[in-house]
Amino acid sequence: MAVGDPQPLVSVIVVNYRGADDTITCLRALEGLDYPNTELICVDNASGGDDAARIRAAVPGAKIIESPVNTGFAGGCNLGARHANGTVLGFLNNDARPAPAWISAAVAELRAQPAVAAVASKVLDWDGTGTDFVDAGLTWFGMGYKRHAGSPLADVPAAEHDVAKDVLFGTGSALFVRAAVFAELDGFDERFFMFYEDVDLGWRLNLRGWRVRYVPESLTYHRHHGTMAAVDALDTGRETFLLERNALAALYKNLSDESLARALPAALALAVRRATARGGIDADQLDLEKGVGPVDTSDVAIPRTALAGVLAVDRFVEMLPSLAESRAAEQAARVRTDADLLPLLRKALEPAYPLPDYLRAHEILVEAFGIEQVFGQRRKILVLTGDSITERMAGPAIRAWNIASTLATEHDVHLMTTNPLVSPPPAAFRISSGKHRDLDGPIAWADVIILQGHVLELAPSLKKQHEHKIVVADVYDPMHLELLEQGKDAPDDQRALDLAGVTRVLDAQLERADFFLCASERQRHFWLGHLAALGRLSPRLYDADPTTQSLLAVVPFGLSPQAPVRTGPGLRSSLGIGESDRVVLWAGGVYSWFDPLTLIRAFDLLRHRRDDARLVFLGMKHPNPEVAEMDIGARTMRLADSLGLTDKNVFFNEQWVPYSDRQNWLLDADCGVTTHYEHVETTFAFRTRVLDYLWSGLPIVTTDGDAFADLVRAENLGVVVPAEDAAALADALEKCLYDKEFTAGCVERIRVVAQRYAWPEALKPLVEFCRNPRPAADRLPGGADLTTSEPVRGAALVRRDLALVREYLAAGGPGELARRAAGRVTKVARERLRRG
Repeated sequence: MAVGDPQPLVSVIVVNYRGADDTITCLRALEGLDYPNTELICVDNASGGDDAARIRAAVPGAKIIESPVNTGFAGGCNLGARHANGTVLGFLNNDARPAPAWISAAVAELRAQPAVAAVASKVLDWDGTGTDFVDAGLTWFGMGYKRHAGSPLADVPAAEHDVAKDVLFGTGSALFVRAAVFAELDGFDERFFMFYEDVDLGWRLNLRGWRVRYVPESLTYHRHHGTMAAVDALDTGRETFLLERNALAALYKNLSDESLARALPAALALAVRRATARGGIDADQLDLEKGVGPVDTSDVAIPRTALAGVLAVDRFVEMLPSLAESRAAEQAARVRTDADLLPLLRKALEPAYPLPDYLRAHEILVEAFGIEQVFGQRRKILVLTGDSITERMAGPAIRAWNIASTLATEHDVHLMTTNPLVSPPPAAFRISSGKHRDLDGPIAWADVIILQGHVLELAPSLKKQHEHKIVVADVYDPMHLELLEQGKDAPDDQRALDLAGVTRVLDAQLERADFFLCASERQRHFWLGHLAALGRLSPRLYDADPTTQSLLAVVPFGLSPQAPVRTGPGLRSSLGIGESDRVVLWAGGVYSWFDPLTLIRAFDLLRHRRDDARLVFLGMKHPNPEVAEMDIGARTMRLADSLGLTDKNVFFNEQWVPYSDRQNWLLDADCGVTTHYEHVETTFAFRTRVLDYLWSGLPIVTTDGDAFADLVRAENLGVVVPAEDAAALADALEKCLYDKEFTAGCVERIRVVAQRYAWPEALKPLVEFCRNPRPAADRLPGGADLTTSEPVRGAALVRRDLALVREYLAAGGPGELARRAAGRVTKVARERLRRG
């Protein structure tokens, strides 16, 4: 570590129960580590005798906490955590010996990886030749186990023990956890007493989106079950009882409803078979069908290890009321599916016991209850839009539709709109509409919510009771920049209010979401600036991913991967345009931020040179009735009328062409056009109509200034012209309509470029995110700073204040000093009120 580099305070907690000699050895070893900022806490779990006094005398630097009752390993650790001051908690068994870098290696990982909540140490046997913990596994019936435990280290592949990796849990014998996260999860579950409390904690961390990381450099040596051997013996059945009961408890708390419905009945049955197989009990001895013999009412001897399994099921039943409350909390807070965690279970179908009768039952139950499907449920994804979903869809609905269609190949998808206009074409996913009061059910159902537009404002539950849900915000449309143009005709005060309102809508999305989609690199830079201004681009978020690609991805509007095929009449027959006429198509709506007026004037120039040139506007009336008509459409039609162009050289299709028919109109065209003004909306816009031109192989004429103009120029897909230059626009249209060699070259290059924008290609970042969705690093529950500045006190405080007084007097005299002092008093008062 660098000189002067602040290191977090690590509170190492050691629980003692009648093992003072081991505990003293352990604490002294901790004192000898090279980590500079450690707090040692020893919890004596009502050992009786002189254990606490001996430890206090032998290790005076440790904080000794005496529990009045034995609350087990889980309760003892929690008690120590409540007395800890560190931002990192280290848990170490009293019969363990830490290697020199045990703490420093774990802290380095926690500081480098803000999404890692816990570090699982590498644990070897006392001599360092045998394996204790190098990986975690979990069976479908809830039994966590240490993979390779008991194997000679030399027999374990290096990749299994010498490489850092994500695990489901770490062993409580050597584990580090962020203190704030430990508190957020209420620590270990004390009902477990001991065994599997570490499995349960790791499972819950993973379900909430945190990672548990195995770090082999954080090394300890453990005298396996040294503490347990001192207080109990294996043949008492007590350890077996706890293992059996706690496995069922962990399973019940943490599995999803769908998985639990299959797994729990089978797990209970398997627990009974495990008990009878372990005890060698003849399960047919009371079966009347096996034959009638002499009446025998004598007691049947049952080994303790067999009885333990039956009693564990009984006590699990007794625990269910309190476990149900915990289950409700865990299921409400989870953001990861059972399928997400399947790789961390390693071998979920592992039988775990090599007893013939047991293995036969395991096979029967796995088959009968369909256990192989338990962890295979598809993720549930809700796509929310405010646009109408009909045969005549506009851009937002088209995008939402294709997002749903692409994700539906891997997940259960529900596309929902808050617009009442819904008459969709056939789809392989569910489609519905509803107002804000109808959104809570689908939101509660979903694992991931993808939203666009104003939808978040209609779903306040995403900001409150469902604040843990993973949200993807599709911000491909900078609505506030559009409004700068769209609202020009409104009164000044109303225009300012509208802009502030839309900006607040976007701010809410930027503050809430875990992942963002934008349409271009230009937009990406724009939204990064917006996120930074809102404070989202925090050190924690940056440290988790300095590229920010896992936060904000470029997902352009896409196009169908299948080439357009004619399915019916197009623009020529619909509008009465001749087969030999040369057609320029304006594919899309006419909005305030476009410049169709210069296009009309350019066509007035072109018609005098080329009397067979035609301009067609695909749709003048927006399919969403909630979108207000814009004056620019009427002005465009009036200008064409005044120049004598309407229905001669310029044609306006009043109704929107159905989405499924648009290819027929595109295939009738010879060139695609889009024109706009030079302003900030243009700079960050993504003209989706240009994609239809790419899809149908139309040479493109576009005004300069947006991302697509850069693409057309760089790839030679058509002609780029200056804004509001009718003459240059007329020349460009003529070139694309009549220069066959030029247009053939454009078409050839368009064919290649179009492949980049096919929906499956465009949506790859979203597809990858939905395969492994996690909360953004700054939204993980319990995230907190690991290191903090020391408060300034004493002489240093006086020197700082005197320096500030001199600075303020030099800057503005006594008035400036008084203003600054008043501000400081107000700030202190607010802080005290907040704390109080």
